[in-house]
Amino acid sequence: MVKLLIILLIGLVFEAIGVVLLSQGLKQIGPLNRVTAPEVVRIVRRGAANARILLGVFFEALFFASLLVLMSRSDVSFVWPLTSLGFVLTTLAAHLILKEQVSVLRWCGVCLIMLGAGLITWTEHQRSNDAHAFSEGRVPGGPDR
Repeated sequence: MVKLLIILLIGLVFEAIGVVLLSQGLKQIGPLNRVTAPEVVRIVRRGAANARILLGVFFEALFFASLLVLMSRSDVSFVWPLTSLGFVLTTLAAHLILKEQVSVLRWCGVCLIMLGAGLITWTEHQRSNDAHAFSEGRVPGGPDR
């Protein structure tokens, strides 16, 4: 499980870097003023020529590749909720790199995400222990024979 968590952490760092780069690139391009075909084409053209956006897409692709590796080796019900830790890293990156102001209430939400990820990891650890106990002929969660 440690290897999976390391792959997840690396992937989440790639995701946070990608999001920061995309944000910086989009700020360079400027806002979408109206949702019209010509305006969308303008934004897409400028985005396709923006180095930060292209690099951000590259890092998001690396995150996606790590996600594919994780989902091929573990349960989706374990891996997918842990990707919420990306919100934690991205919030930290936004605060430290983009100099965004993050409210106390938002930091509380980040702490709740971390608590949830901890519970998910704990349940996976418990499941591994139960499987080990079953293979030894013991009843999971029951007294040893």
